[in-house]
Amino acid sequence: MTTHSVASALTLYRSGTLTIEAAAMVAGCSPEQLHASARPFEPTTGTASGSTD
Repeated sequence: MTTHSVASALTLYRSGTLTIEAAAMVAGCSPEQLHASARPFEPTTGTASGSTD
């Protein structure tokens, strides 16, 4: 399970292209492991730190 494969699998899962099971297979882990490793890749809200509003 590499960072790139997890990020790709999460993107495909979130877009509805893959089920969680298929995304986990792409990432090379179990669905539970994919879910646990998804936290660092969760989208953030708010403004960028360099914003000049």
